Amino acid sequence: MILVRLFLLVTALGPAAWAGQGKVIKVLPEYLDSQGRNSLSPSLYERDAYQAALRQQPKLRAALCFAVQWRAKKVDWAKVKLRIEMRGAFGNSLRAQTLEGPARKSGWWSNWSKLKLEGEAFRQLGELQAWRATLWEGDQLLAEQCSFLW
Repeated sequence: MILVRLFLLVTALGPAAWAGQGKVIKVLPEYLDSQGRNSLSPSLYERDAYQAALRQQPKLRAALCFAVQWRAKKVDWAKVKLRIEMRGAFGNSLRAQTLEGPARKSGWWSNWSKLKLEGEAFRQLGELQAWRATLWEGDQLLAEQCSFLW
């Protein structure tokens, strides 16, 4: 009887134990200037100051880059992708944009991926209001992180 219960428990929990797992750890939305820079020097203080200047002077912006720190395990790496959904305000209208790209494993514990919105798509978004970063394995959602206003 105990063996039957143990067998049923293992078979019931088996698929959940082998399912892919993921986590979006950090999302850094950063404006880029016309030369593709997010900072004028490698200092974190300088990066924050330059980002503040780019937020105040929209004419200096040329693109928007999302740097996303994530991790995943027990996944099919060929199917793992990262998606960024954005909402912006352009005049009196709300706009939405979506970026998607493969999530490549590059680190031991966690990985960083960057997705850029540039060109006409960047100009059409307007002022970034909210964002959501999601990690997918095929059509299965592994993890998400979103901004306060999402």
